[in-house]
Amino acid sequence: MADMQSNDLFASDDAAMRPLADRMRPDSLDGYIGQEHLLGEGKPLRRAIENGRLHSMIFWGPPGTGKTTLARLLAGSSGYVFHTLSAVLAGVKDIRAAVEQAKQTRAQTGHGTVLFIDEVHRFNKSQQDAFLPHVEDGTLLFVGATTENPSFELNNALLSRARVYVLKSLTSEALTGLLRRALADEVRGLGKMQLQIDDGALGLLAEAADGDARRALNLLEIAADLAEDGVITDQVIKEVAAGQVRRFDKGGEAFYDQISALHKSVRGSSPDGALYWLCRMLDGGCDPLYVARRVVRMASEDIGNADPRGLEIALNAWQVQERLGSPEGELAIAQAVVYLASAAKSNAVYSAYNQAMAAAKASGSLEVPIHLRNAPTRLMKELGYGRAYRYAHDEPGAYAAGETYLPEEVQGQSFYHPVDRGLEIKIGEKLRQLRELDEQARKSDDAQGE
Repeated sequence: MADMQSNDLFASDDAAMRPLADRMRPDSLDGYIGQEHLLGEGKPLRRAIENGRLHSMIFWGPPGTGKTTLARLLAGSSGYVFHTLSAVLAGVKDIRAAVEQAKQTRAQTGHGTVLFIDEVHRFNKSQQDAFLPHVEDGTLLFVGATTENPSFELNNALLSRARVYVLKSLTSEALTGLLRRALADEVRGLGKMQLQIDDGALGLLAEAADGDARRALNLLEIAADLAEDGVITDQVIKEVAAGQVRRFDKGGEAFYDQISALHKSVRGSSPDGALYWLCRMLDGGCDPLYVARRVVRMASEDIGNADPRGLEIALNAWQVQERLGSPEGELAIAQAVVYLASAAKSNAVYSAYNQAMAAAKASGSLEVPIHLRNAPTRLMKELGYGRAYRYAHDEPGAYAAGETYLPEEVQGQSFYHPVDRGLEIKIGEKLRQLRELDEQARKSDDAQGE
C-alpha cells in the first residue's frame, strides 16, 4: 500500500495507461490549482510549508478538490517520505507496518514520513488509536483526507493533535484553466492529439464537473475519445455529461446540509430558496419520499395551527409521490414546499409539545385526578372514579369553567401559547376568553366559600 516507484520494464506503458486525472497531478505547489484561501501568499498553510514547520493535519472537502495531491506536494516540498494507506482497505496490521517502515526510514536516511490516510473517517476508534502514539512521538506526520465532517467522524484525541483545513470546490474558472492545461500538455496531457474545443464547450465541460477536478479531467478524456477529426463539439460534451448529477452525498454531511437548507428556507418564508434546495436534492438523486416525509415534519413544526392546511397539503404531496411516482409526485412536493414557505408560521405547538414532554418526564408517575378517571365498573364508581366530573356539553357554551385537567402537582403550568399569526390569532382569542371564564368561576367559588 505504500507509494513506491516502479522499476518494471513496462513502467512507461503503465504511465501512458494511467487516467488523465492521475497524469495531470502537479509536481509542485506552483502548479496546484485552487485553495487560494490556504495556499495564497501569507496564508497559514503556505507559511507553514515555506517555514518548514509542517504539522499533522486533516484535509476536509468534497471529492476532486485536491486533497491527495496536496498531501503529496507537502511531503515532497519538505523532504518527507510519502506513505499512503486507504482507510477502506487498511487495518491495524497495515498501520503497524507503516510505523515500522517510518522508523527504519528515519534511522537509515534521517527523513521523516508523512502517513497519508485517505477517507480517514472510515477508520474506527481502534484504528485511530493505533497510530496516535506514533504521531505524538514524531515518528509519523499524519495527514488525513475526508469528505465528512471530522468532528463527527474522528475521535477527540486525534482531532486535538491535527489541524483541520477546509478545501473548497473548484470554481468554473479554475476548472477551465485546468482543462486548458491538460489540452496543451504534450507530456502528461492530451497535447499531442491537437484537439480543438471552443470556449463554450469548455465552459459546459467545467460546469458538468461541478467543482470536481478529477471529474473534469475524466470527462475531458472521454470527450477526446469521442471527438471527430480532433474537434470536441458542444454535442460531444452534452453526450459525455449526460447523466452527470450534482454533488449529493447520501447519508453524508452534504445530505444533511441540504435538507437543513430546505427546512430553513421554508421556516424563513423563502419559496425561492425552498424550491432551489428541493431541486438540488432531487437533481442529486435524493429519494423524493424522504423529502416528502421531511416536508410533513416542516408543516407540523413551523406552520402548525397558524395554517392547518399546510399539513394536509404536505400529506397529499406524500400520497401523490407514493401513488404516481416521478415526475408528478415531485411537482406535488414542490407545490407543498412553496405553500409552506408562503404560509403563516407558528412553532407554538412544537414548543408546547417539547415543554409538555419535559414536564411529563420531570414529574414522574403522577396519578390521574380522580374526577378524570374512567369508571366502567361498579367498584370504580364506588371508589369515586369520575365523581364530580363536569360533562362539558352540559355546561353553558359547552365549557366547564374552572374545571382542572392537570394533576395537582403541575397545575398552573401552561404549555401552548398561540402566536399572533394566521389561524392562531383566533385560537388565541378563544383561549383567552376561556381563561377569563375560568377566572370568573374561581372568584365565584372563593366568594361562596367565604
